[in-house]
Formats: sequence, C-alpha cells, structure tokens
Amino acid sequence: MSVPPLVSTDWLAAHMSDPNIRIVDVRWYLFDNTKTGRGEYLNGHIPGAVFLDVDTDLSAPRGQGPGRHPLPKPEVFAAAASRAGISHDTHVIAYDDSGAGNAARVWWLLRYFGHDRVSLLDGGITQWIADKRPLETSVPSFPVSSFVPHPRPEMVANLQAVDAYRHDPKALVLDVRVPERYEGKIEPIDPRAGHVPGAKNAPIGGNLNSAEDMRFRSSNELRQRFEKLGADRAEKIVCYCGSGVNACQSVFALNLAGFASLLYEGSWSDWSSHADCPAATGPNP
Repeated sequence: MSVPPLVSTDWLAAHMSDPNIRIVDVRWYLFDNTKTGRGEYLNGHIPGAVFLDVDTDLSAPRGQGPGRHPLPKPEVFAAAASRAGISHDTHVIAYDDSGAGNAARVWWLLRYFGHDRVSLLDGGITQWIADKRPLETSVPSFPVSSFVPHPRPEMVANLQAVDAYRHDPKALVLDVRVPERYEGKIEPIDPRAGHVPGAKNAPIGGNLNSAEDMRFRSSNELRQRFEKLGADRAEKIVCYCGSGVNACQSVFALNLAGFASLLYEGSWSDWSSHADCPAATGPNP
C-alpha cells in the first residue's frame, strides 16, 4: 500500500483498521504545566492509537547528547517502537494537537533509524475532532514487535557543522522558533537569548494554513515560502528550534516542498550553552 507523507482524516478513518497501520499519539507540552501528553491521551485519543512520550521515548536524557532533547540511543528507540508494535512492515501515522510540531519528531526519528513507512495526520487530533470523528479512552494492546534500527547520521548537523554553514553562502540555516525568541526579545528556557548569526527566521506556524486550521499549506505554497528564504539557491539547508523537536516539522514541510534538509540535533539549547558561540538579535535580515 502506497501512503502519502501527509494523510487526511478521511484517509485515516478509512484505513485505521488495516493491520499494518499503527497510529501514534505524540502530544506534549513544554510551557503548559496544567496538562501532560499522556494525560491528554488517556482523556481521549484516536481509536487504536498508542502513545509515545517526547521526553522518555523520543529523546535521550539530558546530558547524553547535545541540548535539552538529545537523539535517543538506537536501542532505546527500538525498544519504544517495538513496545508500540512497530515493525518493518508497519506504516506509522503520527499526530498531535500542535500543528505537527511534536508528531514530526516521530516522522523524523523513524526515518533517521531507517524506517521510511511513516506519515503525519494533517491537522492532527484537532482536525479529527473538528470532523466529528470518534475518540476512545481505552489503551490498546499490540504484540511486541521487533524494530531493528539502522541510523542515518547524514541526516544530522552538529554544532561544528552549523558554525560552518552560517558562513557558507551556499547554505541556509533556518531558525524555526517564534520571532520573539529568534529576535532575542524573550528566552524562557535556554541559557541565552538570540539566534545563530546568519540564520533566517521561519517559524513553524508559517507552514500551516492558520492558527485555527493547523493543516499544512499546499506544497506549492510551502515551496514559495522557502524559496523566498533562499532554499532554491542553497546546497545545504539545516533547521533548528529550541531543542530539536519542533524543527522536525520544518524538515517535514521542506520535504513536502521538494527540499532536503538537515536537523541540528541540539538546536538553540546546545548553541546557547557554549559561551564561545556568538548570538545575534533582531529581526530577519
């Protein structure tokens, strides 16, 4: 079965009972202490969905790699995927309630570990509910599978690579955080405010139709957006956010637009923790 990288709620409703489809809930909240992803999952999720946690399943503990959300070790991710019943033949459909800012972490990690059978639910659970589709509170159980990781390190950029790219006229570094953080007006969590000098601001919200309609813009619209930032002239594109989670959504959007890009694993949480790495402030050049 050929599955597009972005599926509608209509598509998922028609295929959710297929044995090789696994639905993954990836809700997670960085700044909202009133709820948790697992709690929201237990309150109601798309029928048949399993839950994967950004902090424990999709990241290594802080200190085991650069930044606040280092990439998980292959064996740790493999164990989480296997518990979720994801095998070689499984096609994963990931969703969240934040415009794929978290769900894309699953899309990116599965591909990083050699599993290309993964898509995102366009609009996430928000669109699912808007379309008056059912939720369930029971936790499904699937047989433990055997997920075998095959890491693709060429998909990642480290601090040294980003430092080189920011000086390279043939490279494009994209900071996908909100403008207030990019410009250095606020910094609620990381060591310093500002952005990587030379990086251009392309907030992940701009990849969506609107704050109310969190479905992705068309591939043509996305291509026009990234071309205005210089993507069509770049030989290398690298995306970063605060800790390497939300930036996966922009890697996905660039993919929809026809551009390949790298993920800066540690992102601003890594860069800003090194006193010798310069920080720029102000709006997009």
